[in-house]
Parts: sequence; structure tokens; C-alpha cells
Amino acid sequence: MTQYLLSVATIDGAPQRSPEEMQTAYEQVGRLNAELQSAGSTWVFAGGLAPASSATVVRAEGDQILVTDGPFTESKEHIGGFWVIDAPDLDAALAWATKAARACMEPVEVRPFQERPEG
Repeated sequence: MTQYLLSVATIDGAPQRSPEEMQTAYEQVGRLNAELQSAGSTWVFAGGLAPASSATVVRAEGDQILVTDGPFTESKEHIGGFWVIDAPDLDAALAWATKAARACMEPVEVRPFQERPEG
């Protein structure tokens, strides 16, 4: 099995959802999480993230450590949440991502984790 990151894309300045829409998304994601967990080894971890504006970046530059406020990337698109799943192949991961995109009502990017070197 390969681990995949299913990351939820959020866009700064996008119209805010109503409290009812947010509640619907939370309920749908809760049901998806329960389905992932009941699928056995599929579920690894999931979580929602605070807004990108709450990020702190730590850089190592030689012997110096630089700490700055705000997200690393200067972008309007950020990761708003994620799932880490085990899936036998990309098609299975995409099937879960389809369910995830419907549940959270946002785009979901699918990326495999790098293979671990033998040894």
C-alpha cells in the first residue's frame, strides 16, 4: 500500500460559507472519516488547519535561524485541511478524493508519499 496526501485547497478572499453550509460540510466530512476508519487500513490521519495567516515559517540559513510570521508561499491558495490514507493504487486514492471533495465541498489534491529507501 502507498500512503497518499489528500489536501483540501482553500482560497483567500473566496466567498465565506454560511454557518449552515459549514455545518453541512462538517457533518459530511465526519461521515467520510467514519467510512475511511471502518475501511480498515485505509485511514491514517486527518485534520483541518487554521487559516494560513496563522502560520509561522522557520528557516535555517547557515548558523542562523530566521522565524517569520505568515505562510511560506505568497499565494491566495493554501491547504485548509488534509487526509493521509493508505491505498493500493492511485485509482483507489482518487476514489477517496472524490468522496472527500464532495464531503468538504472544496477541491482536493492527491499526492503519493515518496517511497522509503530500502535499508
